[in-house]
Amino acid sequence: MSGFPTFAAAILVAAVSLIAQPARADGRAELITCQAMIARAAQANAAGTTGAQPDDPALQRCRQIVRDWTLRESRMTVDEQGRPLR
Repeated sequence: MSGFPTFAAAILVAAVSLIAQPARADGRAELITCQAMIARAAQANAAGTTGAQPDDPALQRCRQIVRDWTLRESRMTVDEQGRPLR
């Protein structure tokens, strides 16, 4: 019985952390946001201004999202409206 309060506290912490997580954007909206972030970083690097660093975790995550979407879309046979891509 002495372990029950610890277990209950762990469940409570897990529930609160799930509720407190920020809402995630739709996949396509997240892709568009990431493409814009990558474009801004490329422009900043080309202009020589200080923008997002290449090792910035958010920029790395966005590059991975764009990479994943590119691979996903290359395997799709229809677009968002159901029309054939090829």
